[in-house]
Amino acid sequence: MKTRINQTWDDLRNLPLVLKNSASFFPSLPAVTSVDGTNYNFKELELSARHIAVMLKSAGIGKGDNVAILSENSPHWVIAYFGILATGATTVPILPDFQGPEVLSILEHSEAKSLFVSGKLLSRLTEGLPTAVELVFNTDDFRVLDVIKGKVALTADTPGKLIKLEADSKTLGKGEGLFQAEEDDLASIIYTSGTTGRSKGVMLSHNNILSNAKQSWTIHPVVETDLFLSMLPLAHSYECTIGMVVPLLNGAEVHYIDRAPTASYLKPLLQKVQPTTMLTVPLIIEKIYRASVRPALTKSPAMRMMMKFGITRKLLSKAAAGKLLKFFGGRIRFFGVGGAPFAPDVEKFLIEGKFPYAIGYGLTETSPMISGFGPADAVYRSVGTVMDGITVRIENPDPVTKEGEIVVSGPNIMQGYYKDAEKTLEVFTVDGFFRTGDLGYRDKNGILFIRGRSKNMILGPNGENIYPEEIEAVINSREIVSESLVMEYKGKLVARVHLKLEVMETLEERIKHLKENAAEFQQQMQIKADEMLTELMTQVNQHVARNSKLQDIILQVTPFEKTPTQKIKRFLYNQIAPA
Repeated sequence: MKTRINQTWDDLRNLPLVLKNSASFFPSLPAVTSVDGTNYNFKELELSARHIAVMLKSAGIGKGDNVAILSENSPHWVIAYFGILATGATTVPILPDFQGPEVLSILEHSEAKSLFVSGKLLSRLTEGLPTAVELVFNTDDFRVLDVIKGKVALTADTPGKLIKLEADSKTLGKGEGLFQAEEDDLASIIYTSGTTGRSKGVMLSHNNILSNAKQSWTIHPVVETDLFLSMLPLAHSYECTIGMVVPLLNGAEVHYIDRAPTASYLKPLLQKVQPTTMLTVPLIIEKIYRASVRPALTKSPAMRMMMKFGITRKLLSKAAAGKLLKFFGGRIRFFGVGGAPFAPDVEKFLIEGKFPYAIGYGLTETSPMISGFGPADAVYRSVGTVMDGITVRIENPDPVTKEGEIVVSGPNIMQGYYKDAEKTLEVFTVDGFFRTGDLGYRDKNGILFIRGRSKNMILGPNGENIYPEEIEAVINSREIVSESLVMEYKGKLVARVHLKLEVMETLEERIKHLKENAAEFQQQMQIKADEMLTELMTQVNQHVARNSKLQDIILQVTPFEKTPTQKIKRFLYNQIAPA
């Protein structure tokens, strides 16, 4: 059943009207807060965004202009985003992980006319600014910064802590000339940091993002008493649409953290905040499961025996999931996982333990959601049902497996890649469906399943499709493994494996008596590691299909480089010969 807030959704033709609408329904409810105590209710948030819009308008910023945001998550990121959109201009969110050269490249390519940057990230601009950037704001207090000969003047009093922006409705009036954007006007250009190495500017309209936020209601209804804990970068479409627009659309609160979400930092914070909703990538929950939950479930021979039988395993899993729920504050009713494939063993535990997890599938180009399921509708290894208003087709399906490329049509599909008509043309079918690049199938109930990326798929010697992601899931489920990457090299199926730090430390401890002889120490370390990897390969090959058996396995000494959603940047390794 729809509530009073979403009965007005049909009247929302652009994103700034989301704030205006919610401010009228929930003026005094908390909208955005942060760990440093900065907080805005819905009325204050809408007025503050309007304040930024008036400042930009007075500087000549409006429809047709691009304005970048380079900042960590905070209430002021939200204010800047909606303030830019209220003028009719387009936002260019930049991932805080991007370094100076990448930031400069995005500013140049997007032809950004203005920039909002936080005090912490000002150092990313030391190489200077493109000449198109005429105006720079510090998001900590929205002070205009001096730009001298293309460089931002870094002053000693540059603040590092948010200062609450005070905005008066009397002086701002009703925002004449604002909120005028049409549905198909460009709202955001999001530069992806993908596994293929090349950033593309994904053009999303107001309707692309807003329609996807509305469609999410079919997966899980958000209510005004919900409290979201935001951990993923707002410059990523997953967090921006589902973690920001959705709660603000429904009158819920979003709480922002100020550092990386490590377990030691999160534990006391979760007990204090007690969120009802969290959006994460699989790696976060997988690390917690493998570091704390699985060891507890297998710590004795008796428990290991009980974990082999369905009934007792489910009882133990439910008790462990209850403790996990307490770790996350005790009030979680929606633990969203997306952005990368989920480990099968972890998902099985969550289902059997009845932990309220949910899966979302999509891409930046789809604003981002295509399909998903809520906590009550989990289907093991699936990505749920296709969202209302979206059409999914399996292109050129295999006659036996029914697997093919997933292509999508709907109001959430991007307008194209910014200033790249050739690449845009490549990703659409003749009849206008977007090519996801993912291979999958739908079962008789319409549930969608993903097998892997088409670019990652390896064609076996007998013509069989081999999906590296499925082999990696088996490898990563082993206790000694931190992460892995499977690839083809000279006709062989090879895995690079990064072992857990504690495993490497144990190996070093065993041969510490050899440390005085560096050469012998290194030789013995290599021998011990090779023995461990050989045993690992035997174990993995017992649990994969005949055509997916590994022929070699090598040690990846350093952690793999990853995207902001913790996917390995495969392009950095696929062309490098194993050592």
